[in-house]
Amino acid sequence: MTAELPELDPVIHAQARLRVVASLNTLAEGDEMSFPALKDLLGMTAGNLSVHLSKLEEAGYVHITKTHKGRTPVTYVALTRRGRLAFDDYTRAIRALLDTAGGTP
Repeated sequence: MTAELPELDPVIHAQARLRVVASLNTLAEGDEMSFPALKDLLGMTAGNLSVHLSKLEEAGYVHITKTHKGRTPVTYVALTRRGRLAFDDYTRAIRALLDTAGGTP
């Protein structure tokens, strides 16, 4: 009898989005990171990060806040509760997948 392999969330599974979600997950719930800080942390271009954040936002995994500091526009990104739960599910699925692979000769 073969164990059923866990499903991996395709939204998170893309390498760049996994890096975004993993980075934001290190923040306390309710905390946010500025777009430039996240871009620099991940070593991504603004355009590339923006595309991946849009996918994550469509899935309800991140919340993006656009505001101003004085006259300068500022964008903040935060992982939503749904995003945290999805990341937890994803990491559990990866662990289960690795455990299954480790038991096969």
